[in-house]
Amino acid sequence: MAETGRIRVAKDKAELVKALTSADGATGPFQTFADVIVFAAALGAKHNKRVPLGEISKREPSPIRLEYFATMGHDWVIKLLGITETKDIKILSLHEEEHEHQRNQIFEEYANGGLEILQNELRGAVDYSERILLILSSEKFNIEQQEEEFDLTKFLS
Repeated sequence: MAETGRIRVAKDKAELVKALTSADGATGPFQTFADVIVFAAALGAKHNKRVPLGEISKREPSPIRLEYFATMGHDWVIKLLGITETKDIKILSLHEEEHEHQRNQIFEEYANGGLEILQNELRGAVDYSERILLILSSEKFNIEQQEEEFDLTKFLS
Protein backbone atom coordinates (compact mmCIF):
# COMPACT_ATOMS: atom_id res chain seq x y z
CA MET A 1 0.00 0.00 0.00
CA ALA A 2 1.22 3.53 -0.71
CA GLU A 3 2.94 5.37 2.09
CA THR A 4 0.71 8.26 3.16
CA GLY A 5 1.93 11.60 1.91
CA ARG A 6 4.51 10.26 -0.55
CA ILE A 7 4.61 9.02 -4.14
CA ARG A 8 6.94 6.09 -4.66
CA VAL A 9 8.99 4.98 -7.67
CA ALA A 10 9.69 1.37 -8.61
CA LYS A 11 13.33 0.43 -8.04
CA ASP A 12 13.70 -0.92 -11.59
CA LYS A 13 12.69 2.50 -13.01
CA ALA A 14 14.83 4.66 -10.67
CA GLU A 15 17.75 5.02 -13.10
CA LEU A 16 15.40 6.06 -15.91
CA VAL A 17 13.74 8.69 -13.70
CA LYS A 18 17.17 10.10 -12.78
CA ALA A 19 18.28 10.08 -16.43
CA LEU A 20 15.17 12.04 -17.46
CA THR A 21 15.95 14.95 -15.12
CA SER A 22 18.33 17.84 -15.60
CA ALA A 23 19.45 17.77 -11.95
CA ASP A 24 23.09 17.28 -10.94
CA GLY A 25 24.46 18.23 -14.36
CA ALA A 26 22.35 15.68 -16.27
CA THR A 27 20.72 16.76 -19.52
CA GLY A 28 17.27 15.19 -19.19
CA PRO A 29 14.18 16.98 -20.48
CA PHE A 30 12.54 17.37 -17.03
CA GLN A 31 13.63 19.58 -14.14
CA THR A 32 12.46 17.41 -11.26
CA PHE A 33 11.61 13.81 -10.39
CA ALA A 34 8.01 14.93 -9.83
CA ASP A 35 7.83 16.29 -13.39
CA VAL A 36 9.00 12.93 -14.74
CA ILE A 37 6.47 11.02 -12.63
CA VAL A 38 3.55 13.25 -13.69
CA PHE A 39 4.48 12.93 -17.37
CA ALA A 40 4.84 9.16 -16.99
CA ALA A 41 1.46 8.90 -15.21
CA ALA A 42 -0.24 10.83 -18.02
CA LEU A 43 1.44 8.59 -20.61
CA GLY A 44 0.45 5.48 -18.68
CA ALA A 45 -3.15 6.70 -18.43
CA LYS A 46 -3.28 7.55 -22.15
CA HIS A 47 -2.19 4.02 -22.99
CA ASN A 48 -4.30 2.51 -20.19
CA LYS A 49 -1.17 0.93 -18.71
CA ARG A 50 -1.28 0.51 -14.95
CA VAL A 51 1.57 -1.56 -13.50
CA PRO A 52 2.08 -2.43 -9.80
CA LEU A 53 5.37 -1.09 -8.42
CA GLY A 54 7.00 -4.18 -6.95
CA GLU A 55 10.23 -3.23 -5.16
CA ILE A 56 10.40 0.47 -4.21
CA SER A 57 13.36 2.78 -4.77
CA LYS A 58 14.74 3.79 -1.36
CA ARG A 59 17.47 6.10 -2.65
CA GLU A 60 17.31 8.53 -5.54
CA PRO A 61 14.56 9.02 -6.27
CA SER A 62 13.27 8.34 -2.80
CA PRO A 63 9.49 8.64 -2.25
CA ILE A 64 8.40 12.16 -3.20
CA ARG A 65 6.28 14.17 -0.77
CA LEU A 66 2.76 15.00 -1.98
CA GLU A 67 3.27 18.62 -0.93
CA TYR A 68 5.89 18.88 -3.66
CA PHE A 69 3.33 17.86 -6.30
CA ALA A 70 0.82 20.36 -4.86
CA THR A 71 3.40 23.18 -4.84
CA MET A 72 4.13 22.55 -8.51
CA GLY A 73 0.42 22.37 -9.37
CA HIS A 74 0.56 18.66 -10.27
CA ASP A 75 -1.74 17.36 -7.52
CA TRP A 76 -4.76 17.69 -9.81
CA VAL A 77 -3.34 14.88 -11.99
CA ILE A 78 -3.32 12.55 -8.98
CA LYS A 79 -6.93 13.48 -8.18
CA LEU A 80 -8.11 13.29 -11.78
CA LEU A 81 -6.65 9.81 -12.28
CA GLY A 82 -8.28 8.72 -9.02
CA ILE A 83 -11.71 9.89 -10.12
CA THR A 84 -11.30 8.48 -13.63
CA GLU A 85 -10.24 5.08 -12.34
CA THR A 86 -12.75 4.66 -9.51
CA LYS A 87 -15.68 6.67 -10.97
CA ASP A 88 -16.27 7.82 -7.38
CA ILE A 89 -16.00 11.43 -6.21
CA LYS A 90 -15.40 10.20 -2.64
CA ILE A 91 -11.82 9.38 -3.69
CA LEU A 92 -11.12 13.11 -3.30
CA SER A 93 -11.95 13.05 0.41
CA LEU A 94 -9.22 14.70 2.44
CA HIS A 95 -10.49 13.16 5.66
CA GLU A 96 -10.28 9.50 4.65
CA GLU A 97 -6.75 8.11 4.76
CA GLU A 98 -7.85 5.07 2.76
CA HIS A 99 -8.90 7.33 -0.14
CA GLU A 100 -5.50 9.03 -0.13
CA HIS A 101 -3.79 5.62 -0.21
CA GLN A 102 -5.99 4.58 -3.12
CA ARG A 103 -5.39 7.83 -5.06
CA ASN A 104 -1.63 7.55 -4.56
CA GLN A 105 -1.55 3.90 -5.59
CA ILE A 106 -3.51 4.57 -8.78
CA PHE A 107 -1.17 7.45 -9.65
CA GLU A 108 1.96 5.40 -8.84
CA GLU A 109 0.79 2.49 -10.97
CA TYR A 110 -0.03 4.68 -13.97
CA ALA A 111 3.35 6.39 -13.57
CA ASN A 112 5.04 2.99 -13.44
CA GLY A 113 3.18 1.94 -16.59
CA GLY A 114 4.22 5.16 -18.32
CA LEU A 115 7.83 4.64 -17.25
CA GLU A 116 7.67 1.14 -18.72
CA ILE A 117 6.51 2.64 -22.04
CA LEU A 118 9.29 5.23 -21.88
CA GLN A 119 11.86 2.53 -21.09
CA ASN A 120 10.92 0.73 -24.30
CA GLU A 121 10.66 3.88 -26.41
CA LEU A 122 13.94 5.37 -25.18
CA ARG A 123 16.01 2.19 -25.47
CA GLY A 124 19.17 3.04 -27.39
CA ALA A 125 18.41 6.77 -27.54
CA VAL A 126 21.26 9.19 -26.98
CA ASP A 127 19.11 12.30 -26.62
CA TYR A 128 16.04 11.63 -24.50
CA SER A 129 14.60 15.09 -25.18
CA GLU A 130 14.61 14.53 -28.91
CA ARG A 131 13.08 11.05 -28.61
CA ILE A 132 10.30 12.30 -26.30
CA LEU A 133 9.55 15.10 -28.79
CA LEU A 134 9.24 12.46 -31.51
CA ILE A 135 6.85 10.43 -29.33
CA LEU A 136 4.70 13.51 -28.66
CA SER A 137 4.76 14.52 -32.33
CA SER A 138 3.67 11.08 -33.47
CA GLU A 139 0.83 11.11 -30.91
CA LYS A 140 -0.30 14.50 -32.21
CA PHE A 141 -0.04 13.32 -35.82
CA ASN A 142 -2.13 10.20 -35.03
CA ILE A 143 -4.86 12.33 -33.42
CA GLU A 144 -4.94 14.75 -36.37
CA GLN A 145 -5.08 11.84 -38.81
CA GLN A 146 -8.00 10.26 -36.96
CA GLU A 147 -9.93 13.54 -37.01
CA GLU A 148 -9.38 14.00 -40.76
CA GLU A 149 -10.56 10.55 -41.81
CA PHE A 150 -13.95 10.52 -43.47
CA ASP A 151 -16.14 7.63 -42.39
CA LEU A 152 -18.30 6.33 -45.23
CA THR A 153 -20.02 3.71 -43.07
CA LYS A 154 -22.62 6.23 -41.89
CA PHE A 155 -24.01 6.31 -45.46
CA LEU A 156 -24.56 2.55 -45.53
CA SER A 157 -27.98 1.44 -44.37
